[in-house]
Amino acid sequence: MITVFGTGTGAPLSTDASDALAEAGLVVGARRHLAAARLPDAVERIVLGPLAPALDAIEECLEKERRVVVLASGDPGFFGIVRALAERFGAERLDVRPGVSSVATAFARLGLPWDDAVVVSAHGRALRTAVQVCRSHPKVAVLTGPGSGPAELGAALAHHCAGRVLVVASALGDPGHERVERVTPAQAAGRDWGTAVSVVLCLDESRALAPVRTVAGPPAGPDRWALDEREFAHRDSMISKFEVRALALARLGPRLGELVWDVGAGSGSVAVECARFGAAVTAIEKTRDGCDRILANAEAHGVDVRVVHGAAATVLSDLDDPDAVFIGGGGRELPAIVTVCARRARRAVVVAMAALDRVPATREALTAAGFDCDGVMLQSSRLAPLPGNVTRLAATNPVFLLWGVRPPARTEGVLQ
Repeated sequence: MITVFGTGTGAPLSTDASDALAEAGLVVGARRHLAAARLPDAVERIVLGPLAPALDAIEECLEKERRVVVLASGDPGFFGIVRALAERFGAERLDVRPGVSSVATAFARLGLPWDDAVVVSAHGRALRTAVQVCRSHPKVAVLTGPGSGPAELGAALAHHCAGRVLVVASALGDPGHERVERVTPAQAAGRDWGTAVSVVLCLDESRALAPVRTVAGPPAGPDRWALDEREFAHRDSMISKFEVRALALARLGPRLGELVWDVGAGSGSVAVECARFGAAVTAIEKTRDGCDRILANAEAHGVDVRVVHGAAATVLSDLDDPDAVFIGGGGRELPAIVTVCARRARRAVVVAMAALDRVPATREALTAAGFDCDGVMLQSSRLAPLPGNVTRLAATNPVFLLWGVRPPARTEGVLQ
C-alpha cells in the first residue's frame, strides 16, 4: 500500500502518520513536509519536484514490498497527488488520510460557505481559464503557482473586473506567518507576493452569500435557453430571434472557463445567453444606447457581461483572444470583421446575416482562416392568433447562419 497523508493547514502530524513514517521504506514529499516530519536519518526520502522520478522510485519500492508514505498539503485528493498515484498504481493500492484543504481554510477565515464556489487550478497550467472563470462567476478559488499568482491574476482582471475583490491567503495554518489580505485586482498586480501564497479567492462581495444549495459548485446551467425576445429590452425588434439564437448557441458552445465575443451585440441577447451558460462574455456595440440596453439585460438576468463601446474595426485589437465569437452585424465591413475574428478565435465563429449577398464573402473569410465552414438558411413560421379562436402561421424573416469550426489539428498555431 501507499499511504498518503494530507498535512492540513498547520495541523501537526497525527499519531497514525508518525507510526506509518516509522515503518516506511520510502517517504515522498515537499521539502517542508519532510523537514517537519523529522524522519530518522536511515529512512529513504525523495523531495518532490518533477513527478515522474518520484513515481518511478515508488514503483521500485513497492516491488520490494516496502511501505511507501507520501506527505502532501491539505487534502491530497483535491487537485493533489492522489490523481497521479491512482493513475499509475491503481486506487485500490492507496490509503488516503486527507487534511483540510487550503480552499476550505481560506473560506473559513472569511466566515463564508463555499459550496457555491468554483475552484480552478492555475498551478502548472495557463492562467487564462482561471481569469475567465473569475470574470463570469461571483465566488472563485484559484490555486496558484509560479507565473500564475496573485499579481498575474490581478493584472488580467484589473481592466475587466474592477468590482471584484481578491483575497490572497498566504502560509495558511502557520501561526507566525499566516496572512489573509483583501486587495483590488490593481493592487494585487502591483505587489510581489513571494512563494507562500496558499490560494487566491476572487469575490463579488455583493453576491458572496448565494441561496441555499443542493448541488455544490457552479450552477449546472440555465434551465432553458433561446429565451423569448420579450425577455430582453430591445429597440424596434433589433434582436436575434430565438430560433436563430438556439442554433447559434449550439454552434458556439459557451462554457465555464471560456471567453465569448458578441460583436455587433445590439440588445446583447446572445451575450446574456452565453453568460448564463457560464462563459465570460465581451459584448461589442457601437451605439451608446445599445450599450446601456446590454448592461440592463445582463443585470436583469443576473449575469456579468463586459460591454465595449465602439466600432468593431477599432476596438477588437484591444481585447483578449476569444474562444468563440458571435457576429450579428457589420454591414459592408462584415467580411473584414469576420476575418479579424476568425484569425483570433480559438474554437468557433458564428455569423448571422439577413443579406444573401454577404454569404459568399463571409464563407470565404472563414475558410481562409482555416475553419471548416457550414451554414443554413433559417426561416420559421410562428403560431399567431386570429379572431374566432383560430390560429395562423406568421412567417419570420429568413436569416443566414454560417459557422466556422477550427479543426483540432490546426489549433497549434492559436495563442494558448
